[in-house]
This record gives sequence, C-alpha cells and structure tokens, in this order.
Amino acid sequence: MAVTESADPPRQFPLTPPGRLPQSRPVGALMGDVCLALIPGILALVWHFGPGVLLQCGIATLAALLAEAGALALRGRPPARALRDHSALVTALLLGVSLPGLAPDWLIVVGVLCAILLGKQIYGGLGQNPFNPAMVGYAVLLIAFPREMTRWPAPTDLLTQPASLPETWQAVFSGLSPERLDALARATPLDVTHTRLARGLTIEAAHADLLAASRSGVWVNLGFLLGGLWLLRRKVVDWRIPAAVLFGLFVSSLTFFLADPEHHATPLFHLLSGATMLAAFFIATDPVSAATTPLGRWLYGLGIGWLIFAIRAWGSYPDGAAFAVLLMNVAAPTLDRYTQPRVYGHPR
Repeated sequence: MAVTESADPPRQFPLTPPGRLPQSRPVGALMGDVCLALIPGILALVWHFGPGVLLQCGIATLAALLAEAGALALRGRPPARALRDHSALVTALLLGVSLPGLAPDWLIVVGVLCAILLGKQIYGGLGQNPFNPAMVGYAVLLIAFPREMTRWPAPTDLLTQPASLPETWQAVFSGLSPERLDALARATPLDVTHTRLARGLTIEAAHADLLAASRSGVWVNLGFLLGGLWLLRRKVVDWRIPAAVLFGLFVSSLTFFLADPEHHATPLFHLLSGATMLAAFFIATDPVSAATTPLGRWLYGLGIGWLIFAIRAWGSYPDGAAFAVLLMNVAAPTLDRYTQPRVYGHPR
C-alpha cells in the first residue's frame, strides 16, 4: 500500500541551520543610519549659523579616520576592516556638530584625537569604551580651552553682515581679527540665562531677547529630533533612553519653574535649547556606554535629564549635556547589575 506524504505545513517562523542565530544588521549599517539621521540637524545648523559646521565635520572626519587607522596599526590590527564599521565617522560628526561654528582647525583636531585615542582606542577599540568617545573629546576641549569653546557664532538672521564661505574658511584655518570675531560671535540663550542666574538676577527681563536668539536653536533641535525619530523607526536605538532623558529634563525644569519662575526658565526652553535633542537621541543612546537592561535604561536616561538641568541651573557650564552623559556612563554598569530582569524559573 503506497503511503503518500502530506504537504509541509506553512512556515510561520524563519528557520535557521542548527547552532546558528538569525544575523542582525552589521555595525557599519547601524552607524550609517546614525550618520544619515544627523543630516536634518546639520542642515539646520548650516542654515542658521553658516557653513562652518561643514568645514568642522570635514576636518573632524579626516582626523578621526587617520587617528583610528594609526592607532590600529600601532596595535597590530588591520585598519581597513575596522574603518568600515563607520564608528570613527559617527564620533567625528557628533563632535563636529557640538563645537562652535568658528572653532579653529587645531581645536577640532585636538578634540578628535582625545575622542579616538583617550575615549576609545585606549580601552581596546569599538565595544570596549566605557564612555562616549565624542563627549570625552568635547569635555577635554571645554575644560582646556574654555575661551575658544565659547565663541559661538550668532544666528545669520541677527547679523547685518554674516560670515561668507571664504571668511568662514579663514576663521577656521588662519583666524580672523579680534574685532571681526567679536562681531560674529554672540552669547547663546543658555549663556545669557546662566549668566543672569549666576549674578542673582531674574530672567524675566531677558525673555524677548532669549526668544529671538533661541529661535534658531529651536529649529536645530527640531532637526535632530526629526533624525532621532527616524532612528527609532529604524529600531537603531531603544526608545526608552531618549524618552527618559526628555522626561527627566521636563519634570526637573517644570518643578523649579513652577516654584520660582523668575529664576528658572520654562521646560520648553530647556527642551529646545542647547544640545538637548542631540544628547537624547544620538549621544545618550550609544549602545556601548549606555545601560542595557530595560529598567536600567530608564534610570540612566532620567539621570541624564536631571543632570542636564542641574548643571544648567547651578553648575559652571551653560549646557551640561556632555558631563551629564559621561557621569551616567560611569553609573551604567552598576545600573545594569542591579536591574537585571529575573530569569524564568530562577529566584531574583
């Protein structure tokens, strides 16, 4: 009697060979998505502050690739394969968009060298760094060269004679006269708020000037917000960290604004000023230096949001995004240790 074989049931799950897992996206593709997501914010920076950010990103990229290749060669590692993961490019772009638009070329190179060598390669390279490399370079520059790091260009719509591309090129590579540099530079809204609070003054009288000066910062933050939402859609980053950062900053600023509105800015001002969206979506979400457990990511993001507000309100620097991220990078391993989810069938 012939036995007929029944038809195979429809496959509901993808099958893989024994001993293998479905392959995830390569690191180079993930880093490439991060670079693409930075484009809206970079375009907003160019539109409102001039083409200096493009020169900075170009210099930072070249310096990062050379520093990465040199460090790998000294360690006896093949540089070509490591450079294809685009992690050095992401570090260069994050540092480039964080610097003032008229920063000199030597300052950019020093920051990149600190980011790649001190923030990444000294620990063993990609996947071993306990701190965000770009923020390591930024923090070193902010502490070592505070004068150069506070020369932020004024928005182009507030200048009667904005810097042209040749003048920007001259400012970056050879420097401008002090008079022209002072004419182009202007205190940021966070600088104004921080200075008035440090002197015991209220910020109510400066609201009109802050609104005019911060309009460009709002568009820049919205650009990075758009790129960050695209990263969430692509599932490149976990939504918990940016949500926790923004929630922590919002609740902290709202609490103190309601208690003393004359000496604290509104929550909307904090959310759309400085590097808030860049920090929430691109810096705090670094998969190596951030917390990894679900609860740990919430606590990690909330800590960054609170520290950003605390440094802005009472610290020595107008914007505390870099230091907030670095401090919570230190706490990330501890958060992961004490927030591990219970394994099914085992006690906690």
